[in-house]
Amino acid sequence: MKVFQSVLPMSHARAEQIAEKFNEKEISRNEFLLKEGSVCRESHIIREGFTRSYIFDLEGNEVTTAFCSRHMFTSDLVSFFKRIPSKENIQALTDCKTWYITYDDMQESFHNIPEFREFGRLNIINQFGLLQQRMLSMLQQKAEQRYGDLLYAHPEILRHAPLKYIATYLGITDTSLSRIRKEFLKK
Repeated sequence: MKVFQSVLPMSHARAEQIAEKFNEKEISRNEFLLKEGSVCRESHIIREGFTRSYIFDLEGNEVTTAFCSRHMFTSDLVSFFKRIPSKENIQALTDCKTWYITYDDMQESFHNIPEFREFGRLNIINQFGLLQQRMLSMLQQKAEQRYGDLLYAHPEILRHAPLKYIATYLGITDTSLSRIRKEFLKK
């Protein structure tokens, strides 16, 4: 319930009503929450664990597009709301526990619970903000700064994500990431 109240201040009773719309799920390490080509049918909040989203580039290489950890939302919002096949994969990097809501339950909640509607609006704005921030960082920041920001956002990332995933997320090679990591250790 606190995760809902952190996005939108609301009464305990209303937060409980919203929480009742979510179901619990356990996802094993390496299991997929979503595969490319499938329609995203669930929107998840990570309770415990770590996931990554990724695509394949034109050469068939995996490119990590997002990492999600505790209290973060993970889904393909475009696929979820437009009911179209996803272009991304979402995979558990660790055993995960999530709360999830289905598309139908979300739509019903939007129509019947005003606080849920506002919660959803604010969550989508937050997700858009993260996406815009990432896009701008790729264009305006050096890899070292992007690496520092990633460590700040996900301090546990080095325990859960292979370096090759981190390198593709940062838009750099494994070799460049090794150099950057050595520089960070000197600081």
